[in-house]
Amino acid sequence: MDKQLTYKDAGVDTKEGERAVKLMKDHVKATFNENVLADIGGFGGLFRAPVEGMKEPVLVSGTDGVGTKLKIAFDLDKHDTVGIDLVAMCVNDVLCQGATPLFFLDYIATGKVTAEKIADIVSGVAEGCRQSGCALIGGETAEMPGFYGEDEYDMAGFAVGIVDKENIITGENIKEGDVIIGLPSSGIHSNGYSLVRKVFEGEDDVELKKELLVPTKIYAKECAAVRGLKVNGIVHITGGGFYENVPRVLPEGIAASVDMGSWPILPIFMRVQLSGGIETREMFSTFNMGVGMMMFVDPEDAPAALEKIKAEGGQAYVIGRTVAENGEKVIINE
Repeated sequence: MDKQLTYKDAGVDTKEGERAVKLMKDHVKATFNENVLADIGGFGGLFRAPVEGMKEPVLVSGTDGVGTKLKIAFDLDKHDTVGIDLVAMCVNDVLCQGATPLFFLDYIATGKVTAEKIADIVSGVAEGCRQSGCALIGGETAEMPGFYGEDEYDMAGFAVGIVDKENIITGENIKEGDVIIGLPSSGIHSNGYSLVRKVFEGEDDVELKKELLVPTKIYAKECAAVRGLKVNGIVHITGGGFYENVPRVLPEGIAASVDMGSWPILPIFMRVQLSGGIETREMFSTFNMGVGMMMFVDPEDAPAALEKIKAEGGQAYVIGRTVAENGEKVIINE
């Protein structure tokens, strides 16, 4: 061959990748705390586990992605919030076990590395970590020409938290009469977007797309506020909505009875339902419907839980109670 091929000729620009690392460095380091033991650029992230005062420290991990919500980011060419979604989808799961988030790692794969875009994405990941109180201690950016389009990317990540074994929340202590506290969502969060995009296919409303891109709420402060109270179960309402997620924590013989109208359902859900002609049960089977997280709390501790959440600047609503199961694990009272 007359020409000697290079990696760049094949579509991988390592210099642009190095520039992306430099641009994201400040965002990443802003999440560091005293437990981070290595700087950016090592082969592994080092984190000292804060186990003081714990009898049996247990690590809790969660992994997830953002899903087809990324298509909305592509359409708007806005990439600085999807990283919050990524962290939220992992951290909120870890919080359900009663854990305190410790650290996070991300993975971004794209057809073509553009340093500024990657830095924007990572700035969102860093913001999600700040909201969660965890450190972003590592990650990977993979340039994969021919596998992804030049303007496309996908992302995944995982979070690790810690909890004393005696304080793990499993749902096994949920009993009839427990109060169900709903924590409001910021919108559709990061689930159900294949249906959402089908409903609004061909829609060019920029304001609608901005609404659909609102990042997932992270519930770290709310969960920290209720530690020490009798919280018997926590549910992160993700894909599958109420009907799939709530039963995951309910013991045999117990159902959740939820009262519509006890919390505000955001207008975006009504727009999706009306535009798509979607039945109410399907909406509750797909979306969070304005409740991003549920807590099952002992009745005597419910008032204190509401007060502590609000004291931290959060919102919370009593949306129902647990009842004896009679055919359905989740009952929506319209």
